[in-house]
Amino acid sequence: MSGTLCLRNRQRVCRIEARLLRRIVRHLIARQLRAEQFELCLHLVEAPEMARLNEKFLGHGGSTDVITFNYAEGSETKILQGDIFICLDEAVAQARRFRTAWQSELIRYAIHALLHLSGFDDSRPAERRKMKQEENRLLREASRVFDFQSLGKCAFGKRQSAI
Repeated sequence: MSGTLCLRNRQRVCRIEARLLRRIVRHLIARQLRAEQFELCLHLVEAPEMARLNEKFLGHGGSTDVITFNYAEGSETKILQGDIFICLDEAVAQARRFRTAWQSELIRYAIHALLHLSGFDDSRPAERRKMKQEENRLLREASRVFDFQSLGKCAFGKRQSAI
């Protein structure tokens, strides 16, 4: 396996341990997805930037949890190539909603994007169920290897409570 993984942290919602996040994503790529090559950039953003991306590229209003741009779609080789945008505001909000840790939500979004880059599709109910099962499996397996809580901390002040 060879490849590059860049991380661009453009959010101030949570303090992120970038080195650990890279290790987790590389582990998922190598051990779980078995990708031969990868060229990925993971962008951590806040809700306003995600809303702009969502509107511009997908034609949807408002923020969302994760957007994936696949640059290797249709390629014969098993290469993961693309940009992944993850909204930390959404991770914090969804963690509260589902009574889980925002760190787990962050990894769930990364897994979801990696599955899209691996050819999974969630546009129809049957495909969505299959993708969700694989997402849950990969999240469980990664949580056995890594301590997600060590990914960082969020200061839950006025800003986050408004989410």
